[in-house]
Amino acid sequence: MSEVAIGAGHEGDGAFRRATMLLIVAIGTLAFIATLVLGAYAPDLRSGKNGGAHALSNAATGFSGLVRLAEQTGRNPVIVRSMGQLDSEDLAIITPEDAQTNIGDMLEQRGGSITLVVLPKWDAERDPLKPAWVRVGGLISPYQPEGVFAPAWKLKVTRRRTGQEPLRNAVDGLPQDVAFVAPRIEQTIAGDRLEPIITDAQGRILLGKQSDRPLYVLADADLFNNHGMANERQARSALALLDYLNSTEAESILFDVTANGLGHSRSPLKLAFDPPFLAVTLTIFAAMLLAGAQALFRFGAPRRPERAIAFGKAALVDNSAALIRKAGREPRLGARYAEVIRERAAALFRLGPSTSRELIDARLEALNSRTSFTALAAAAGNAHRRDELLGAAQSLHHWVKEVQE
Repeated sequence: MSEVAIGAGHEGDGAFRRATMLLIVAIGTLAFIATLVLGAYAPDLRSGKNGGAHALSNAATGFSGLVRLAEQTGRNPVIVRSMGQLDSEDLAIITPEDAQTNIGDMLEQRGGSITLVVLPKWDAERDPLKPAWVRVGGLISPYQPEGVFAPAWKLKVTRRRTGQEPLRNAVDGLPQDVAFVAPRIEQTIAGDRLEPIITDAQGRILLGKQSDRPLYVLADADLFNNHGMANERQARSALALLDYLNSTEAESILFDVTANGLGHSRSPLKLAFDPPFLAVTLTIFAAMLLAGAQALFRFGAPRRPERAIAFGKAALVDNSAALIRKAGREPRLGARYAEVIRERAAALFRLGPSTSRELIDARLEALNSRTSFTALAAAAGNAHRRDELLGAAQSLHHWVKEVQE
């Protein structure tokens, strides 16, 4: 079937214009990349302002004030979001919010490194009108702080109202700046293997240390939380205490938030956007852009499509030859081709149409003493293979050219 020319439509007709489609593809690509990046870094972007009792919380029961104080005074606080970051000699502060929080793995990973665990104290709920604030309903049930280390280590929690008397340092070597005052409602602990560090006037422990490892327990969170940091004396004492606990040439203070559900594990997707794998990601992205450009834009002059059936006698001859070759009838054309050459030669040398075939062959034989026309015609007629037929036809063609010269 012949090729039918189809008129090209005007560019820009219809809804699918080139510019529109490019814009759609660009927006979709950017949205896809943004989704990947946000999916990789979403855990790191969580602000933690959910009213919890942890280092990112701005609520009264949170500890973001202590973190900011440490940062402003050059103590280099680090928010820990993965267990791997706890593998350090620096002081780590862990703030579990209830007894169901499993801190056993973290304490095991810390090993002999200095660790401070702040026990929960207040029963607070998130303020629906101000998400970063809390509404304190009262003290948390005593079994919650008592169960933080259970069953490996059992502690007894007691509480009492105070007149905010000064607390006492129970060990030598504590800096003079460590001068806390008791909160209005004081929470203390007692237990075996617990050495007192800071006590009240009656010897009840607010800060203690496990006797067989550098594990410190702060019974009353009001000494460190945002509510306590509103008092200048408490804030100065908290920083001095952190320096005392972290006096092993440490470079930072670790504030853990994995115990508060704000941690994350190492993401393979995040690796694609972090060095050194970022270079591979950019290379792949550049290759995709080049592939897209090659698909959208033409390179070089356009190739004109060929017709299914060409014009002219040559095309007719080629099609006829292809049909004969397809049918397998080529060897039978030898004798006919020899007859065509004979008629051509007779016409060329003005031999009459009534001349007999024997006389024509005799006259043709006399024209070329080097090559026999009769032998060439017989070879063409006796050809059974394509190569034999081709060779005989070429010989007859050369014979005609020789006798014409």
